[in-house]
Amino acid sequence: MNFLFLRKITPQSSPFPWVQLLRKLPLSTFRRFPTSQATQFLFPVAILQRFLPKTQPSAMKRYLNTYLHTDIRNSVEHFNVLIDGYCRNGEISRAVELLEGMKTNGPAPDIVTYNTLINGFCKIGDVFTARKLMGEISLVNLEPNVITYTTLIDAYCKIQCVEDARSMYDEMTVKGLVPDVVTYTCIMNGLCKSGKVEEAKSVFREMEEVGVVPNHFSYATLIDSLFKEGNEAEAFAFQGQMVVRGVGFDVVVYTALMDGLFKAGMPNDAENMFQVLLEESLVPNCITYSALIGGLCKLGDVNKGELMLQEMEEKCVSPNVVVYASIVDGYAKKGLLNEAMNVMKKMVQRNISPNVFVYGSLIDGYFKAGQQGIALDLFKEMKSVGLEENNFVIDSFVNNFKRSGRMEEANELLKAMMSRGLVPDHVNYTSMMDGFFKVGKELDAFDMAQEMTEKSSGFDIVAYNVLINGLFKRGKYESESFYTGMRELGLIPDSATFNTMINAYCKEGNLENALKLLNEMKSYGLLPNLITRNILVQRLCAAGEIEKTMDVLNDMLVFGFHPTPTTHKALLDASSKSRRADVILHIHNRLVGMGLELNLLTYNTLISTLCRLGMVKRATLVFKDMMGKGISPDIITYNALIQGYCLSSHLKNAFSVHSQMLTEGVSPNVETYNILLRGLSAASLIKDAAGLVNQMKERGLIPNADTYDILLSGHGKIGNMKECIKFYCEMITKGFVPKTSTYNVLISCFSKGKKMSEAKELMREMQVRGLSPNSSTYDILICGWYRLSKQPGLSKSLKRSYQAQAKRLFEEMNEKGFIPCENTLAHISFALAKPGKKVDAQRILNKLYKKKVK
Repeated sequence: MNFLFLRKITPQSSPFPWVQLLRKLPLSTFRRFPTSQATQFLFPVAILQRFLPKTQPSAMKRYLNTYLHTDIRNSVEHFNVLIDGYCRNGEISRAVELLEGMKTNGPAPDIVTYNTLINGFCKIGDVFTARKLMGEISLVNLEPNVITYTTLIDAYCKIQCVEDARSMYDEMTVKGLVPDVVTYTCIMNGLCKSGKVEEAKSVFREMEEVGVVPNHFSYATLIDSLFKEGNEAEAFAFQGQMVVRGVGFDVVVYTALMDGLFKAGMPNDAENMFQVLLEESLVPNCITYSALIGGLCKLGDVNKGELMLQEMEEKCVSPNVVVYASIVDGYAKKGLLNEAMNVMKKMVQRNISPNVFVYGSLIDGYFKAGQQGIALDLFKEMKSVGLEENNFVIDSFVNNFKRSGRMEEANELLKAMMSRGLVPDHVNYTSMMDGFFKVGKELDAFDMAQEMTEKSSGFDIVAYNVLINGLFKRGKYESESFYTGMRELGLIPDSATFNTMINAYCKEGNLENALKLLNEMKSYGLLPNLITRNILVQRLCAAGEIEKTMDVLNDMLVFGFHPTPTTHKALLDASSKSRRADVILHIHNRLVGMGLELNLLTYNTLISTLCRLGMVKRATLVFKDMMGKGISPDIITYNALIQGYCLSSHLKNAFSVHSQMLTEGVSPNVETYNILLRGLSAASLIKDAAGLVNQMKERGLIPNADTYDILLSGHGKIGNMKECIKFYCEMITKGFVPKTSTYNVLISCFSKGKKMSEAKELMREMQVRGLSPNSSTYDILICGWYRLSKQPGLSKSLKRSYQAQAKRLFEEMNEKGFIPCENTLAHISFALAKPGKKVDAQRILNKLYKKKVK
């Protein structure tokens, strides 16, 4: 927001009424008139004819007669008005011509003349010429005044040359000039824009100490900057100071407060502030609406943002490109890219050209949606209309490359942009560093960090968080050294820092330090968030530290965090290791006491935990309690109970629950049938599965890979080779890939049937399909080949061939680090316990010496 339109630096008041009239004219008026003295007579006549009412001829005559007086026509005020008009209209060269004419032919320029021209040069950003003009003032026996210095201070601040502004301030005070509220506010604004808010506050205090009373612009400047740096408490303190001191609130102040409230995460208060503005009969301007619409869109309420756009148009407040950019960005972030494109088309129809931020939001949105073609087309369109990419657009490309791990391309892009003069910012460097860490290129990430430092960007806490998080994830960290390094850099940790460090300590198994960091986090005034809680709960539960987990949850209650279903599940999983129903139920009840909501999800977790351990009786009691509270079971509830009965070998009860769910109108899913089929397989009753599979298909449920794995394994266990092959072929035809365990069942069937060539082919096939043989695969095949070699009446060549196959597999098994089972070792021992096999036996024993045989 810009709060610097504080002073209209125009010629001082004049006793001549025509001069007062000229000051009220539109800027375009001055363009029509030449500068020569010969034509200056026409100037007031044209003005008066155009702007004085025709119904007032006497007034026209009076003003014209006044002007035709020679003293007035040649007055310095007349020239000052002309110079001011040309400066306002951007025709600075004509204004300079007038000044030169005044020096040669008179009247002599006064301080107003110079101030007006200095202001004109400052407005077009030519501070060097403005400063040079100031140097001329003393040469014509004039002295710069407060307005002269304030104009230059303001200009230096706008181009962020705060030290030059300070120098001008020191110079004016040395000359005995007293800075006014505008001077101080300009300096404060410059400091705030340079991120030096603390220095701006010092200037504010200095202003008060010398007796200059801050105005609403002074307060608005500080309030806006404090909100931007996240210091809401102090911003509100200055607002309160305004109320106490009776400083009036205008549109600028209300806009700053509303914008700040949105940034502080207080949208309701921000909208209320807008309503107060309207109740005070103040008229919101484009900047006000821009802050409101931008705040709403960032919260995701784009529809309301569009309604406010309609309202501002109805009130004849013309929206600018910033307003449209906010709405486009809002839609793009929600993935509503068609709506975002429609808004851009609308702004083009209204002759508002999209800027780089509009294109950037759309490019980023389409990249995230995986529509790279459209994103690249938009980028080309942006370039074709003369817009250059900014840091946000570059970050969109970097993030797109990062998502697909193409960091080399991202790096090349960044270098190309830098060669065209674009200076990467914190966000660009941080994104690159994060991307390199994610693809495991730590050295490149460090290079980015080094470059970031050398380019004077420095490390902020976000970049430091990315650095330590990247190293932690790669397993290369020393928690204490990184924590110390952060403090040495003068960085203040934020919630993300503490969460990263807590997670690192937990991974190291140093739970004590992790809990200490939780307390230290509070000492920094940072509240633990959901991520903090989830990290500690998950890690403590994994370590079996149930009581410490409960202590953390108790602490979290103070901050308004109650146990969630995720917390509930983690603790029940941890307590289930005790295999005691009373322990599980005790933890559940304690969590309920801490505010855990008793709903279907909570009950399902408890029932599933008990059933997974075969504690179906306890699960049934919980089921009845749930029903008593009016909570109806769903498919997850029934599946858990069915699984519990199957695990405890009560198949009859499992099928009874299945019938009950059908009666209650709960439709079974594929998982329901898979659980029942698994139960039949475990009980060697897979032959009875045909009816169940038919029922499943009749309900429109399609068997999945698990279904086929269960059927194939079940038939394999009972030696039903025909059904095994049938289901295997059906499974492959439907595009499913069997698990390694399923292949092992098939290989075992062929092995037992002495069809080792087919078994060997299956092993090769599973590898082609991307599955790796496990220890059991090798055990089955080795034993199969040795059994085949022991057949009576077998020729010596075949016997050696079969044993060679077994030996090769055994060597391969050892190379992969698998440990043979006792049955495999028995076969190998028998083969080697013969004359001439001593060397082979010794070599194998050496390899197995440090291995634990299964």
